[in-house]
Amino acid sequence: MQEIDIVMLEESFAEVAAARDDAADLFYERLFVHDPSLRALFASSDMKEQGRKLMAALFLVVSSLRRLEAIVPSLENLATKHVGYGVRDEHYATVGKALIETLALFFAQRFTLEYRRVWTHAYETVATVMKAAANADTVQELQNCSSSS
Repeated sequence: MQEIDIVMLEESFAEVAAARDDAADLFYERLFVHDPSLRALFASSDMKEQGRKLMAALFLVVSSLRRLEAIVPSLENLATKHVGYGVRDEHYATVGKALIETLALFFAQRFTLEYRRVWTHAYETVATVMKAAANADTVQELQNCSSSS
């Protein structure tokens, strides 16, 4: 990722973080509009706390853009936890769509094609790492089940 892209992400996220509760509420609203079945994954969740976790995860990623390799283990661990909650590969596309839509609504006309490009790239990078970890865990789990049979 180029320095100019990182600066764009950092500066735009600073604005989102300043309104983090509203931004998180908007994200989950958009997520559930795109896939109402995902509500079931949050049935026992405190959504305010979930919103804080979302913003903390975004902060971790944005603050680590110059050294993404350092957070790969955290992303892999997060992916493993999400598998346990019922998250599947196809959910990552829905989350990405909800994130980009949230940003577009939040920034309105200021969310240019260039901002869309850098946010989409950043999300896809994170999602790729997480899906790979989730799939590796699933394969390992299947191998463990078949060897214990």
